[in-house]
Amino acid sequence: MRGKKLISLLLVGTLCFGMGFTSQASSASEAKKEASKAKEKADKAKEESQELKEQKEQAETERQTISAQLDALLDEISVIEEKILDKEEEITLKEDELIQARVDENDQYESMKKRIKYMYENGNGQFVEILFEAKDLSDFLNKTEYISSISDYDRDMLTKYQEIVRQVEEQEAALQKEQEEMEVMQDELIVKQGSLQTLLASKENEIDGLKEEINANAERVKKLEAAAKAAADAARKKAEAEAAAKEAAAQAEAARKNAAVSGGASDEIVVSGNGTFTHPCPGYTRISSQFGYRTAPLRGASTNHKGTDFAAPTGTPIYAAADGTVTSARYSGNAGNMIVINHGNGLQTYYMHCSRIFVRAGTRVSKGQHIGAVGTTGNSTGPHLHFQVMSGGRPVNAMNYL
Repeated sequence: MRGKKLISLLLVGTLCFGMGFTSQASSASEAKKEASKAKEKADKAKEESQELKEQKEQAETERQTISAQLDALLDEISVIEEKILDKEEEITLKEDELIQARVDENDQYESMKKRIKYMYENGNGQFVEILFEAKDLSDFLNKTEYISSISDYDRDMLTKYQEIVRQVEEQEAALQKEQEEMEVMQDELIVKQGSLQTLLASKENEIDGLKEEINANAERVKKLEAAAKAAADAARKKAEAEAAAKEAAAQAEAARKNAAVSGGASDEIVVSGNGTFTHPCPGYTRISSQFGYRTAPLRGASTNHKGTDFAAPTGTPIYAAADGTVTSARYSGNAGNMIVINHGNGLQTYYMHCSRIFVRAGTRVSKGQHIGAVGTTGNSTGPHLHFQVMSGGRPVNAMNYL
């Protein structure tokens, strides 16, 4: 009757574990989705941050190009200004030349008018007198040629001065045209300078805006990464809780099956061997993990193994190693369901990862008494008994006592 009640209780516990596990599994799944979404947001913000940095680098390159163009343009304007000044000096010189040429032309013209007027007012008598004064034919011809040369000279000089005036006027006009063309070029360059300065200012404003956007996005990335980390931590904790619930459900199911087979603790006393302690799992002497240093079999397990692990199927009976008093019989974290027996003289034995416990704290037990069943509760890689001997508060090799 007592066995049937125990089986019923185990079935109810298994059902509760299953319901809890289903709820936790759903919660863990939602947490994973939230963590995934948070990570996607953080990654997208990082991509946007990288794009903004690339845009800023491109804008800075464009700003440098515009600045170089502006510097070259300013140099070009400076050169044009120098050329315009040079042309102004050349035009000034030509104006002086033109004034002098016109003065020479005017002087020559006035001299010629005076001679013509003199000849008109006095007739040709003076020239005739000059000719009559000739001493001989040769002198007469020379005087005739002299009179003709004076007229030719006046005409030639006037023509020459007029030609000089014409040439200087043409040169001055050409210089003025060049100056006007250069002034037009200068105006165009100044307009271009204004455009480049406007473009440069616009590019600097764009860079400033990108800097502000990058800083703001960096803060957003920081917050999103923190949120993603928090979500990931929450998902991990929920997954761990899910795994723990799953393990607990499996253990409860195993306990239920074991209870269904054994019906509870056996009244039989089993003592084996000639050591200080009887073997806690007689018939299952294969050691799956020795006492002392080892490679941790799973995360959270110790590398300094304080006990000896005997591999055995779930439900295998566990017997008290010697007479003593049960000081603890409960679930204890990584140890799972654990029984601790005090044997006196500074000796205690620990029985960990039990699937079932058949004794209570304060109970007096006998050597070889059935106290529990092998399981895989707590931090375990599979069904086994972790048997640990403590002497004077320090773990010692259990094999020395069997």
